[in-house]
Amino acid sequence: MSRMWNPPRLYRLVAIAEVITWTLLIAAMIGKYLLRLGETADAAVRVAGGLHGFVFLAYCVTTVLIGVDQRWGLGRVLMGLASAVVPYLTVPFERWAEKQQMLGDTWRLRQEDGRGLIESLAAFAVRRPIPAALIAVVVVTIVFVLLLQAGPPWEWFA
Repeated sequence: MSRMWNPPRLYRLVAIAEVITWTLLIAAMIGKYLLRLGETADAAVRVAGGLHGFVFLAYCVTTVLIGVDQRWGLGRVLMGLASAVVPYLTVPFERWAEKQQMLGDTWRLRQEDGRGLIESLAAFAVRRPIPAALIAVVVVTIVFVLLLQAGPPWEWFA
């Protein structure tokens, strides 16, 4: 079980999920804006956009967790986060991180005590993955709902 959710596998999973939801969102937007498919496309954009938004937030949480656990440094964590903004960049970033040996086979903070608040929270998450995952889902859901209420990002500055 411990190898099942090691850093490389978890990061690959969320990176691929991010790419899949980008594809769904782009396809729905093509249907809405280029093919002008009407209400069906509107619904598809809402569903695909919602899925993508949720997975985007999950990818960001995972990036920070792995970055803290693997001692990436702020620059690499920011690169990982930025890769989610550009369509299809999460998988190349994940592959690059793997080649750079940024993704160890084990969770460092399962054996080491966290230094400071952020590492202590990350240590809690990797030592108690089920409660941490439930907490993360609740937090991501709350942020997701707040963002849904704010509307699509392209309308924030219009």
